[in-house]
Amino acid sequence: MASESITRLQLIDDLHIMLISPPCYFSLLQRPHPLVFQCSACARVCRLSCVPASGRESQGCKSQEGESGWSEREEWDRKPQTARWAGSCSGMTRGESQPSPCLPIMLRSWRGKLKLLLAIAVLVILLSWLCIFVGSSECECGLAVDGRSLLLSPCFGDRPSQDLEREALASQVRKVEEENLQLRLRLSQAQGQAGAVDGSDGSQQWAASFEDGDTPGDDRSNRTGCPKQQTVQKCELLHVAIVCAGHNASRDVVTLVKSILFHRKNPLHFHLITDSVAQQILQTLFQSWMVPSIHVSFYNADDLKAEVSWIPNKHYSGIYGLMKLTLTKALPSNLSKVIVLDTDITFATDIAELWAVFGKFSDKQVIGLVENQSDWYLGNLWKNHRPWPALGRGFNTGVILLLLERLRQIGWEQMWRLTAERELMSMLSTSLADQDIFNAVIKQSPVLVYKLPCFWNVQLSDHTLSEQCYSEVSDLKVIHWNSPKKLRVKNKHVEFFRNLYLTFLEYDGNLLRRELFGCANLPSPPRNQLQEALEDLDEDDPCYDFRRQHLMLHRIHLFFLQYEVLASPDPADVTLVAQLSMDRLQMLEAICKHWAGPISLALYMSDAEAQQFLRYAQGSEVLSSRRNVAYHIVYKEGQFYPVNLLRNVALTNAETPYVFLTDIDFLPMYGLYDYLRNSIRQLELPQRKAALIVPAFETLRYRLAFPKSKAELLSMLDMGSLYTFRYHVWPKGHAPTDYAKWRTATVPYRVEWQPDFEPYVVVRRDCPQYDQRFVGFGWNKVSHIMELDAQEYELLVLPNAFMIHMPHAPSFDISKFRLSAGYRDCLQTLREEFHQDLSRRYGAAALKYLTAERSL
Repeated sequence: MASESITRLQLIDDLHIMLISPPCYFSLLQRPHPLVFQCSACARVCRLSCVPASGRESQGCKSQEGESGWSEREEWDRKPQTARWAGSCSGMTRGESQPSPCLPIMLRSWRGKLKLLLAIAVLVILLSWLCIFVGSSECECGLAVDGRSLLLSPCFGDRPSQDLEREALASQVRKVEEENLQLRLRLSQAQGQAGAVDGSDGSQQWAASFEDGDTPGDDRSNRTGCPKQQTVQKCELLHVAIVCAGHNASRDVVTLVKSILFHRKNPLHFHLITDSVAQQILQTLFQSWMVPSIHVSFYNADDLKAEVSWIPNKHYSGIYGLMKLTLTKALPSNLSKVIVLDTDITFATDIAELWAVFGKFSDKQVIGLVENQSDWYLGNLWKNHRPWPALGRGFNTGVILLLLERLRQIGWEQMWRLTAERELMSMLSTSLADQDIFNAVIKQSPVLVYKLPCFWNVQLSDHTLSEQCYSEVSDLKVIHWNSPKKLRVKNKHVEFFRNLYLTFLEYDGNLLRRELFGCANLPSPPRNQLQEALEDLDEDDPCYDFRRQHLMLHRIHLFFLQYEVLASPDPADVTLVAQLSMDRLQMLEAICKHWAGPISLALYMSDAEAQQFLRYAQGSEVLSSRRNVAYHIVYKEGQFYPVNLLRNVALTNAETPYVFLTDIDFLPMYGLYDYLRNSIRQLELPQRKAALIVPAFETLRYRLAFPKSKAELLSMLDMGSLYTFRYHVWPKGHAPTDYAKWRTATVPYRVEWQPDFEPYVVVRRDCPQYDQRFVGFGWNKVSHIMELDAQEYELLVLPNAFMIHMPHAPSFDISKFRLSAGYRDCLQTLREEFHQDLSRRYGAAALKYLTAERSL
């Protein structure tokens, strides 16, 4: 039946060609004529081509599997002429000298069909000429094939009925096409049945097991065949929950979020369970990051401690490692499902693929987990190792899919509590935090778990068997650094995984501020305000770049390293406040040796530079031993150095009542920290508005025997190895300090403000902030001192305090100031605008600044 249908199909195709295109009547005799039929000997569906003796076209008989038999030209040319009618049912393989058993049958069948086709062609030609000669208007030429009449062109003499005849012809053609389509469908069905019998490779069975959450063979293969794919709507909001506490975990979260944002195509809602430190860090980071279609909610971990504090836990994550058990209570009641992730996770694919797995859960499954990829729960890692009960190898909780609504319905909170209480009677404590309790619950109720394929949590612990989970890079979906050693873990492919992790670690987060086209962005007032302000700028303004840099909102990561907050700060305590970039990093150790008190630093760096700094700080004995130095990363963006933004970041995040506003190039005298605190108490600064001036000096020598007292400094000053700061370049900047008086002063003395005065001062932390319109070089400190004077701060010079500026290469911004007239013109424009703003804020008291400016 299949053979007859296929032959009939080919004949109809060829006749259709002749009907539509009369010039092709003889093409049947000239072209290789393909025939497709089923071999009665081997039941293969074959395609045969007649190739002319010239060998201009190689035959291409293909078997069901699509493997070519004698398809290559050189193979064809070596065959005898009689063998040029051939096909390759799967019985014929390349290089065989004898055709398959079905070849004689195939040849006989083809010869008969060729004769029939030739006869039909001759008959069609004769009938056509007959119609032309007769010229009868009622004549219709036709040809019956398999009992059906195929109309040819109408007789030329009947012009009035031409439209009707064309309709009749078109109707017949449509009928032929419909029959052709039906025959093709039959052919495809026959081929499908043949493939099911002969060509099955087990992929359907694999797909079925994959749909059930199991993997074939040893449960570690990633060969998915063609499983039914669950889809996620284009703009569907995906929910992700993360528990994060402390400075180090906050850094890890950023890398995790980068990997998710890099691949994502859907809006995301992050639910962060944090302590106060992590909330401050991450809240500032996400607000300044301003990634479209991202929403972040914070939940106080302190409110959940009572739920799990009764569970003894030996894991290094501490009490926060148990808080994933409480998510049904911590997260909003209207949230039905969520993906839960550890902070040491790296995504290598779109998280929407993982979200789609929720659609594969059965009615009873509420938790999706990947099997543990070590022998921990088998209890054979070492002698007398006694793990918590688990189902087989147990499950790893680094990646969890939770159906919160169903968990609440089955009483999850009571379930895990009862299980934990029962097991703790014999186990005494958990070793792997929440993972032990999850596995104990699953051991008791296996129907609750949906087994995720292992590539959704490739675990890189010391005893991992994860290499059995993947064979190609494309198999990797999620990488889990679930060892305390993290990047130093021993693994066969650790270099590849480490490089993938470092890619996101050092990736420029500003590039992830891309919009999701076709999706409505979640409301973001800061982003909208910034966009409106940027649109209001005049791009033809010569100072457009300065104004744009002023409006730019930089991404900020506060407290990049561990920082210990003082429990009861001294009311006269002082924090050294400064800012720096990568080229001033070498000054940090020297400053820490000179200043024992707290330090708040803003560092202007790229993502990659921030990681270089991290390695430098962790490898430095001086820096790693200090816990009272706060490092705040302001990520690079724009073409100017945002010096006053950096100062404001460091100033705002100082945690002592007073701040010492300095620059990173200055080394304070030894003991200055204690001297300033004593001066604050003696001068009763809490009851007065005053700014204490620390006189500034400089040296041109890279190596300096730092003076230990004022007497030594005066001696070096007289010898010419020290100078008053910028006396030869910018004397107006520090001349009002009155160095001559300072030489003999024994008590603080008051000085008056003068134009361009820019001393380094100690003030209360709530002092006016720096004006951020001044970027790069010029007037960044001058404007700040002017505003202090406008607010009637007393300027008091300390008689026994000093600081020394160390030499360094000129900055890029000062080079632009010196070389670009446009740069200097824009700076003058910004100064005039600052004066106007000062006059509006302080009225007549600010007129002296404008007068002084015009007198220069």
